[in-house]
Amino acid sequence: MDFSLQQIWEHTGLFARFIIFTLGFMSMSSLIVIAERMVVFRKTRSDSRNFASKMGAILAKGDLSTAANTNLGKDVGHLGRVINSGLTAYRISPNDKDVAVESVARALERQAQREVQSMKRGLGVLATVGSTAPFVGLLGTTMGIVNAFQEMAKSGAGGLATISAGIAEALITTAFGLLVAIPAVMAYNFLQGWVDARSVDISESSNEFLDVVARNLTGGETRSQQQAG
Repeated sequence: MDFSLQQIWEHTGLFARFIIFTLGFMSMSSLIVIAERMVVFRKTRSDSRNFASKMGAILAKGDLSTAANTNLGKDVGHLGRVINSGLTAYRISPNDKDVAVESVARALERQAQREVQSMKRGLGVLATVGSTAPFVGLLGTTMGIVNAFQEMAKSGAGGLATISAGIAEALITTAFGLLVAIPAVMAYNFLQGWVDARSVDISESSNEFLDVVARNLTGGETRSQQQAG
């Protein structure tokens, strides 16, 4: 037997082909998730940077009223959606400073959790493929070896030549399982690290925005007390 991929495929049994098709489906699923997440992450990072450059200039002046009434469109990225939720909470918050700050903080936290959860979408597929693909390939290998020894028992002949075709068929499924799992694991680690980094960015930006809100409300209270005095 010629141990080429074509020859091995021609000698594979029904169960081994089922395993290979299953691994092929898992591979396609992981590739689709990787491509989709890369496109989404690239866009949301670009939109967030544009939002930060425009809104940052307004917030640097401490003009929350102007910031709350500024519409920068829908494409503001993960950072823009978080800050906009805080601006919305600030706009409808009562005059009491403590209540207003607490309301804005809760709004920022809720939206931040939504954004992080949204960015993690599809990563579970990569984790599942990365952890199960080697075992799916190993299942094909185990059954292939069992079939090889069954053929040897039926023929009544021993030796490596008798079972070499079955062993090659069995091992190819393990190799295919590893080829599917390795890229999935690498992509999962990379994308999860990206999400963790953006989560830190969101947390820092939320805290900075909350500081601006607190200073603005404190300044407003001070001016009101001076006018009343």
